[in-house]
Amino acid sequence: MTIRFGVSPIAWINDDMPELGADTPLAKVLADAHEVGFEGIELGGRFPREPQRLRALLADYDLALIGGWYSTHLLTRSAEAEIEALQSHLLLLEAMGSNVFIAAECSNAIHGQRSVPLTRQPAISNWAQFGERLTRVADYVQGRGMRFAYHHHLGTVIQTDEDVESFIAATGTSVGFTIDTGHAALGEVDAVRLILNHPQRVMHVHCKDIRSHVFADITATKRSFLDGVLAGMFTTPGDGTIDFALVMKALAKINYAGWIVVEAEQDPALADPRTYATLGLKTLRRDAESAGLSSTPRRL
Repeated sequence: MTIRFGVSPIAWINDDMPELGADTPLAKVLADAHEVGFEGIELGGRFPREPQRLRALLADYDLALIGGWYSTHLLTRSAEAEIEALQSHLLLLEAMGSNVFIAAECSNAIHGQRSVPLTRQPAISNWAQFGERLTRVADYVQGRGMRFAYHHHLGTVIQTDEDVESFIAATGTSVGFTIDTGHAALGEVDAVRLILNHPQRVMHVHCKDIRSHVFADITATKRSFLDGVLAGMFTTPGDGTIDFALVMKALAKINYAGWIVVEAEQDPALADPRTYATLGLKTLRRDAESAGLSSTPRRL
């Protein structure tokens, strides 16, 4: 089974906090991603949304479009309304040859609000309704030939281990996961256990590392998710406390095939994105190889 390594542009240009990387040209992001050795990149807010333009742009850097975040609002609208709303995003991914649809429920989400403490996580009151709606959306996306990969995320309704277990119980198997190691660790979700216990749900993987002491201070002082990003609660694989060898072994055990994406939102003025991306890719390639995961050769 083959894995492919990609990167998120969030380390260069942060869509949740646009002032981070505001002066960084998109061409710089793409050139760095190519030269570091990634095969693909996820969609960012500054990317063109016309397939012909985007295809030509990424071709210049020999990069595939992996996929990109889509915000669902199924706590406030029907599955039918959501399916209608996601059409332009889905059509772009299809036109670009992407095979993964990354989604997260953003009704009442606080991760983009710097004035709201991260401790004030929103909650779901009707799991049955939410699960039925999300499953219908995932069934539709799957019927279009794409993996539906739900992204658990700090500051949203799916953050903790309890949230994840309730989520799995409420949804059908068409609802897969984006396993995000950083959000899992800080939400007290065991990513390795999640992978091994629910292999059929593992559709996509985001790898970022954490600085636990920073997160502890953010929660203790009742600061926001974005305050945590600025303070450095996330970093790239190889620079924090997560054992990625265990993650890669779990992925190998379930015969995972698909994208593994280096992602670490930090302040690019303090953490050079290219330097950290290089470390992240080196770390994951080493651990993946040791675990017996087969990947495409690094571009020279």
